[in-house]
Amino acid sequence: MNQGPPGDLDQRCERGVALKNCGDYEQAAAEFQALLQDHPTHARAHFELGLVFGFMGLFDDSLEQLRQAVECQPGFTAAHLILAKTHAMLGQYPEAREQFEKVLALCPDHPEATKQIAYFEEAGL
Repeated sequence: MNQGPPGDLDQRCERGVALKNCGDYEQAAAEFQALLQDHPTHARAHFELGLVFGFMGLFDDSLEQLRQAVECQPGFTAAHLILAKTHAMLGQYPEAREQFEKVLALCPDHPEATKQIAYFEEAGL
């Protein structure tokens, strides 16, 4: 396992983000997977890889990476939010609601999570 300096981790993660932002999802995924091979509890790498997999239409893989992100860093509000939105997009409403509730537990005034929970209430979900 490569235990380079923390700045190296940030640089590797930023390389993956840059590749993702350019639409080079396969290379971005490879960058995040390599980083995670060396540092399996790197929450942001799991999060970013989850986003990449979502962009690629690999939703099961996306959900798994987003779950790993929140396991590694339970207070990672953005990861809970994207996990919730992915569940909702896939029609997995109980799972989505649970994650939106976690967002609200972390950030009680979060506008998007508040709106989604209100929608679930109105829809009886």
